[in-house]
Amino acid sequence: MTPFVIFFCFLIYTALLFTLGWLTSRRSGNEAFFIGNRQSPWYVVAYGMIGASLSGVTFISIPGDVGATRFSYIVIVLGYLVGYAVIANVLLPLYYRLNLTSIYTYLEQRFGFWSYKTGAFFFLLSRIIGASFRMFLVVNVLQLFVFDRWGIPFWFTVLLFIVLILLYTYKGGIKTIVWTDMLQTTFMLLAVILTIILISSQLGQPLGDLLSDVFRSDLSQFTYTNWQHKHFFLKDFLAGAFIAVVMTGLDQDMMQKNLSCRNLKEAKKNVYWMSWSLVPVNFIFLILGAVLYLYSFRMQIPVPALTDDLFPTIALQHLTPLAGIVFIIGLIAAAYSSADSALTALTTSFSIDILGLPQRSDLTEKQKIHHRYFIHIALAAVLAAVIIIFRAVNDQSVISRLFTLAGYTYGPLLGMYAFGLFTRKKVRDAWVPVIAVISPAICYVLSIYDKVLFNGYNFGFELLILNGLITFAGLLIIHRPVRLKGSGHSN
Repeated sequence: MTPFVIFFCFLIYTALLFTLGWLTSRRSGNEAFFIGNRQSPWYVVAYGMIGASLSGVTFISIPGDVGATRFSYIVIVLGYLVGYAVIANVLLPLYYRLNLTSIYTYLEQRFGFWSYKTGAFFFLLSRIIGASFRMFLVVNVLQLFVFDRWGIPFWFTVLLFIVLILLYTYKGGIKTIVWTDMLQTTFMLLAVILTIILISSQLGQPLGDLLSDVFRSDLSQFTYTNWQHKHFFLKDFLAGAFIAVVMTGLDQDMMQKNLSCRNLKEAKKNVYWMSWSLVPVNFIFLILGAVLYLYSFRMQIPVPALTDDLFPTIALQHLTPLAGIVFIIGLIAAAYSSADSALTALTTSFSIDILGLPQRSDLTEKQKIHHRYFIHIALAAVLAAVIIIFRAVNDQSVISRLFTLAGYTYGPLLGMYAFGLFTRKKVRDAWVPVIAVISPAICYVLSIYDKVLFNGYNFGFELLILNGLITFAGLLIIHRPVRLKGSGHSN
């Protein structure tokens, strides 16, 4: 795989996206950018959301992680099904009934101004860090295998990538994203399936026999039954349910696509079909991981210290050029899928939640569109800056911890929405930001000292649940009595 071939694949795929972006963005205003005029076909949204749910992290990290966690990740994916059922039957009806464009406006209606701004701020913070981390992983691979060999600096690679995303999303927004996500999902899935087939061919072993070897090996272990283990199956299942709720149902990026469907019925169909599709799709990624490890053992290829490098190393340095091309196209698809929808969601949230752009009566529709263009460009610059900072830090453990910290910010959102949906209590709105900061801080401390404090217990993804519970308890403490009409009593 020469740098020229890799770069040529990059250009061809980008040209496909630009063509699709041009076709879908004609005559698009703010309504099309934010929610696609609520005309997106549910089956297109459902299929595209598979790719958006996977992202570059899944494409690179899940196969590499099989060496450490085996197939236990599938338990988390099964937990997703419970979470998506909650989204379809609790959150989506709420969002459609209130006719929301940004889902965080619910917090203003339920609690007040500061709760609303807190929810939006935590989304913006977590999505900027999370999207930057996902893009960093992918752009870094392109830099190592292409642009470093040409003497092109990393900052230029990042700017090129960000500018290309800007060019095909700045006008159509979500109206474009639901269609480009469909294209990107297709290429990601093809890349995984074709890589497994190509490895089977290179090993000279029929695919059926190779898969039999996978399931006979220790790599295919599905569950951990030790309750103290980080991936104890019950912890992973519950965590999967809550991860789906917060990282899809309470995430503007993911829900914006659902809200672009024609009606609630179609949005619910989208969620159900997408959630059930994630089970076999993620299972294929796990099989790929096991196949990569078996290949490395048989060909005596050292497993990289950083397992994220396993897939790109084998695909680009040990397999045929065709396998390298397949990997690069899948990687680029994963990168674009993460970045374009994140940038669109950030623009939507900042425009609506922070600036209140749709309500600005002092601006014409044309001026609002121009403001949105500027916001889109500014947030793209922020993403580029954060990616470049990640590279400058050059410490994978620090970057991974920062990504983990960004995940903690979903805990307060979980607690706030749960309090709003399952109680009728009001809160002292000005105190909500304090609770939202304290809760993840407590969880971070617990994650560091968990084994000492809890007799060897090791927190995993279930820390998200604890984060939400702490926020819920904090809101309960600062709730204010509501005086009942016609009564001297308070509730």
